Amino acid sequence: MVLRSGERKKNLEELRCLAMMMVVALHFLGKGELLGDVSTAGMDAVGIAAWVPEALCIVAVNLYMLISGYLLCESSFKLSRLLKLYLQIWMYSVGVGLAAGMLGLTGAEMDTHYLLSLIFPISMGHYWFMTAYVFLYLLLPVVGMAVKRMTKAQLKLALTMLLLAFCVLKSVLPFRLEEDGQGYDCLWYLCVFLAAAYIRRFGVRFLEKRWHCMLLYIGGCAAVLAELFVFRAVYLRTGSLGLILKISLEYNHVFVLVAAVGLFGWFLLGKGEGIMGRGAAFAGPYVLGVYLLHENIALRYEWQGWFGAGEIRSVPELFLKLLAAVICMFIIGVIVEWVRTCLVRMLGRLLSGLKCWQSLMVKLERADRIFVEKGGSELS
Repeated sequence: MVLRSGERKKNLEELRCLAMMMVVALHFLGKGELLGDVSTAGMDAVGIAAWVPEALCIVAVNLYMLISGYLLCESSFKLSRLLKLYLQIWMYSVGVGLAAGMLGLTGAEMDTHYLLSLIFPISMGHYWFMTAYVFLYLLLPVVGMAVKRMTKAQLKLALTMLLLAFCVLKSVLPFRLEEDGQGYDCLWYLCVFLAAAYIRRFGVRFLEKRWHCMLLYIGGCAAVLAELFVFRAVYLRTGSLGLILKISLEYNHVFVLVAAVGLFGWFLLGKGEGIMGRGAAFAGPYVLGVYLLHENIALRYEWQGWFGAGEIRSVPELFLKLLAAVICMFIIGVIVEWVRTCLVRMLGRLLSGLKCWQSLMVKLERADRIFVEKGGSELS
């Protein structure tokens, strides 16, 4: 399962696109208030049915980090890449946030906190996933170099200890751990990063067959759903387990991780051919824009209503509107990001003649070479 130059790019882009569609589905179901309340006995058919796609899509965030870890573990830290990412986040944060506010498309109050969240999207946690991702990328000069030098036994032991502390323990104990970040922090994504690095460097024999991978994914998602409703039954009968009713749907739960690794392995072993592969290869570089658009603080609780989330009365209607919302938001997000990318490129060409811009580019190239040259000389 070693990735060679140019290999499996379409496979990973297919998975990247699927993961983003899953993210949109999760936000439609959760923030559209379609998931049934598991703490009450009166769930209707729509509320119960909504938990099925929720369980199937809960792997999305871990998939994104597995892809990132798989690719980044063999690459060098680049300051230019970090700055481009921050600029991308900032443009969406400020641009969409202010535009939606001025056009009256948001129900959020445009107070001081709102404006600070737009201006400082990482530090203010505007996009929690991007905050965790940027902090993890800042650790890449240390973590990446360490991973490249670790033996199989060393990496395996380190990964085992981390997963025991941040995943397995919370998954088996019948109470809530005070320090459990529920998979919303940089520490958890460090665990997932190392898992992806281990898969890339040393492989996992069980993941070498696609049916094994699909078994992990389906089995993990089924276990997530089963635990949810078992805990619900216990809670309704005894009143206990109230704090951990939905713990199986947290990103750092062992079932969610197992399911994510399974689906990741399934795509990793695929060929990425045909129209799906070509489409994913085109859309892949732009899919982050889907997240930055629909999860902007101005729109994150608004766009679900555009697709009639609050008017769903039957299970078929639920799945039809869910599918429509996912497809439409994905296409819109890709188009917006493509346009933004073109505008940034045009601006770069206009600035390329300025001496200050040329000087800045030279300094960035010099900064990028620091880690490449140092890492390369020590590894040679």
